[in-house]
Amino acid sequence: MENQVKDKFSFFLLVVLLFFFKGTLIAQKSNKIIVGIVIDQMCYDYLYRYQPHFKKTGFNTFMKKGVNCRNVNYNYVPTFTGPGHASIYTGTSPNNHGIIGNAWYDRPSGKVINCVEDISVNGIGTSSAGSQSSPKNLLTYTITDQLKLSYPTAKVISISIKNRSAILPGGHLSDGSYWFDSENGTFTTSTYFKNKLPDWLVEFNATKNAKTYLKDWDLLYPLANYTAGNKDDNDYEGLINGKTSPTFPYNFSTLPSSDFSNFTISPFANCLLTDLALTAIENEKLGDDSQTDMLCISYSTPDIAGHVFGPYSLEMEDMYARLDLEIGKLIQELNKRFGKDNYTVFLTADHAVVPIPQMLVDLKLPGGYVNMETKKQALKNSINTKFGKVLTLKEINQNIYLNRKEIDSLKLDFDAICEFITQEIREWPEVKAVYTAQAFLDNQGDQDKWKEMVRLGFDSKRSGDVLFILQPGFLPIHEESERKGTSHGSAFNYDTHVPLMWYGGGLRPTDVFRPLEIVDISATLTHMLFLQRSGAMTGEPIIEVLDNK
Repeated sequence: MENQVKDKFSFFLLVVLLFFFKGTLIAQKSNKIIVGIVIDQMCYDYLYRYQPHFKKTGFNTFMKKGVNCRNVNYNYVPTFTGPGHASIYTGTSPNNHGIIGNAWYDRPSGKVINCVEDISVNGIGTSSAGSQSSPKNLLTYTITDQLKLSYPTAKVISISIKNRSAILPGGHLSDGSYWFDSENGTFTTSTYFKNKLPDWLVEFNATKNAKTYLKDWDLLYPLANYTAGNKDDNDYEGLINGKTSPTFPYNFSTLPSSDFSNFTISPFANCLLTDLALTAIENEKLGDDSQTDMLCISYSTPDIAGHVFGPYSLEMEDMYARLDLEIGKLIQELNKRFGKDNYTVFLTADHAVVPIPQMLVDLKLPGGYVNMETKKQALKNSINTKFGKVLTLKEINQNIYLNRKEIDSLKLDFDAICEFITQEIREWPEVKAVYTAQAFLDNQGDQDKWKEMVRLGFDSKRSGDVLFILQPGFLPIHEESERKGTSHGSAFNYDTHVPLMWYGGGLRPTDVFRPLEIVDISATLTHMLFLQRSGAMTGEPIIEVLDNK
């Protein structure tokens, strides 16, 4: 009798285990493809401010049918494109992945280098700026790398207008990372990834390119439909295409056929990228077998245009109305090809943006500009007066690099110089906080939120010797013409607070309001894909996404 009970219990346990493992396998197989969408320069409130323009598909699909994480922030400074994409896909911050900016001063070479610069490789079919690029400077590996390590038959394809936005998400093991070639108006890659372009991309470039997609940009809907309809002509926006006012329409069709400088500002660059994504899915056969693949898409145009026009412009409102159609087109094709429960897509942004500071000033809100050329010269004069030499090499992204060799040769006290510079910068009224690099090396944690954000963006080999952040609403400029338009990079909410939404894979509609960090995305994907946590990952999984079905 006892043996019969044991046998029945063992059989029951076997059934439970088989059911569990079957459920696990079903969960693994349900995601034929993971699609990551990163929108370059998207403020969280765009989802709600521009929602009257959105169709049932597109952004509303995520907002009404997906998991909407509404309190997601970047946990470090600077908030730029390179660090943003690297942090999303590595699941850690710049102090670990090493992408501390879009560019930084490289002490060994004595020059400023781009975050994906690699002179050991060449562009394929082009010699344009940025063609010599690879993920070489990324110091850890990505969730896409981890997928390839664990499952070599998995495919990873990454595309964007910007090279860094294609390269960093795809990681070191990408099956294809492709970006826009401004020289030819087509998509390219470097010899790091391929010796030649795949046939399908050659064919795509021949028929779908900047020449065929470029047309005049006018409003998608009647002017009365736009909240910024009465703000088209103002003194805050930059000028493009030889126009004398920042107003619609933008006559791109009159440009010479060889001029692609303004194509990436136009919303039609988003259309070209969407079509490239769909073509890549078809020709690379993504999601066609039992192994989950990944497609990384980064829409760069909102950032390129956003720098010129700012977040409260009519141009950006129309840009997002049109981008909604592209997101909807992508979702509809994914549903048609895989079924809505057999893929998962997330949508986020690499950073947001500061309102145009001159607009803030005119509205009597805190903000303004800091002319860094004037500040740097005053600092050099003070250092020279104190120590008899200038001793600075470079300032970039509010990092000040000192001439360490000269300081050593003169037998000067390096720490004393850093402290002197810190005291000088602290007196600038536009500066919120200033730190020495040594402070981050001595203290790995701090109750000061701003110091902690700077520390998480700091790399001892790549960052400066003195770092500072500006007061809210202020932007650094190097010449007076930069007072038009805007930028990003700060530690404040207008730059750090971004959307994060998930859809597909059987997810139920849910709003998540608890604080989350951008590095949590890849930590969540780790469990969705049943992978080892990759490299230096520090993020935590978002339980509301994983425990949602």
